[in-house]
Amino acid sequence: MAKEQKKKEDGFEQLEGALTSGEQFVEKNQKMIVNVIIGIIVIVAAYFGYNRFISEPKATEAANQIYGAQSYFERDSFRLALNGDGNVLGFIEIIDKYGSTPSGNLANLYAGLSYLYIGEYENAIKYLKAFSSDDLLLSNMAIANIGDAYMQLGDYKQAASHYQKAAASKANDFSTPMFLMKEGLALEQAGDYAGALKSYERVNREYPNSSEARDIEKYIERAQLKAK
Repeated sequence: MAKEQKKKEDGFEQLEGALTSGEQFVEKNQKMIVNVIIGIIVIVAAYFGYNRFISEPKATEAANQIYGAQSYFERDSFRLALNGDGNVLGFIEIIDKYGSTPSGNLANLYAGLSYLYIGEYENAIKYLKAFSSDDLLLSNMAIANIGDAYMQLGDYKQAASHYQKAAASKANDFSTPMFLMKEGLALEQAGDYAGALKSYERVNREYPNSSEARDIEKYIERAQLKAK
């Protein structure tokens, strides 16, 4: 019995090492997706700011003001993006002045992401929750990033809940497997290995051609070993 237990432990340690690169890929993949989404956001902001709300001077002004903060965000100058530089308004001031406009709403998303990237996770959650969108892809990305913030705070159940919510809406080959993967990792951290196994098996079964599915058998095996 002791030899069998030792064998399982050795096998688990080997899996841990093998999975490191896979988990790093998930994080890199998320960054890529966020950058793509940011490009979509700019288009959405331009549309709502200049077309649908062109007759509203405040909305048009907000759409003009947000570009400077967006520029800082794109250069990873997140504190300047949040607070401005004395000439360019930051996202926080844009929210205060133009919160009722589409650009003011969009600034909530940017502010939440900025706080997430500088490690102020409570603020990240606050602003990401304030963002709303009829575009389910954007909405789900915000929800998943709330999950990331909870993950960093060590609240793995809340993290898993948000990843699950993001994965359940507007399923697609682009982001859903990533959300499921993150859900599985969060559930493992929460000690719910059976739940994690289900998430990994969904990736394997429903999204076999996704990037996340490349090493999914290793994650499935790890969850199976832990669940025993």
